[in-house]
Amino acid sequence: MTLRNVLTLNTDRSIRSGSTTALVDAIRRGADLRIGTAFRHNEHIDTSSASNELIEEVAEFRQTLLLDDRWAAGIMTLRMPVELPEGFGPRPSMSFFLYNQDGTQAIARPYLDGLPPTAAPGPSPVEPQPDMPRYHQFDNFDAGTNAPSHNFVYDFDHYSFLVNDRWREVLAHDHTGRPTSGSLAALTDAFVHGSPVKVAIAKFCVGLVPPGETAPEHEAFIHAGSCYYYTDRKLFITGTHPAVRVKPAIPLRYGTGGWDFCWLVARTDGQVERWRCDPYTLQFDRSTHRYDMRWFVLGD
Repeated sequence: MTLRNVLTLNTDRSIRSGSTTALVDAIRRGADLRIGTAFRHNEHIDTSSASNELIEEVAEFRQTLLLDDRWAAGIMTLRMPVELPEGFGPRPSMSFFLYNQDGTQAIARPYLDGLPPTAAPGPSPVEPQPDMPRYHQFDNFDAGTNAPSHNFVYDFDHYSFLVNDRWREVLAHDHTGRPTSGSLAALTDAFVHGSPVKVAIAKFCVGLVPPGETAPEHEAFIHAGSCYYYTDRKLFITGTHPAVRVKPAIPLRYGTGGWDFCWLVARTDGQVERWRCDPYTLQFDRSTHRYDMRWFVLGD
């Protein structure tokens, strides 16, 4: 698999090469996203260490989002925290790192070990970190709860936005399942020959927008897991990989009550059943929705 570097940012997040337009266009076409960065061990991992070894990282952003058809962001949906170079971090959790196209970053961390919270959700003080001059934390939310988050920038040596742009849109339909372009046959033919599948869900995060507020139009691009085709009903179904919902905004940011995570069963008749996890309580709830969707397959 060959990835293209469509955008590289300098340490100060100015554009070194490529363009945000190229990145947005690729995400709109369903491209996978990885972001390459570089940092020093004793500046980012262990500030008490004498080692200034350069570490190259390329991270996978399994879910991507397109906002207002002009802004791209990616979320790591499968990552548990690691403590380099030995292994995992001290507590089991998910590390829902979020990167915007301008290099601004965020982290939401639902803990999975069931320890009782020591504080209520809400804004929290930003703790100064003078030993990490490249780290700039903007805010802090929900410290002491099961789901802390904050938004920040780390001044990496570079940010390289790498895309696998070999995905093809083969079907689009509205929330009733009425096709607007492509065909179900094109989707099912690729699927039965083993092609990976991805679905783009319009207005996926709109439920996180409080009443009376407006938010940009958006699509979330989510990888399909196991797929099924009911040949008599002409109905295609997938159980997706885990997905993160974030209150839509430009740039995309985490905040109290502004994110959660879920699994989906999405169908080509427009129906999506959502099994949502409340990150503060780890309690699940199930609901059924309808969305406009676009379906992609991987291949030439």
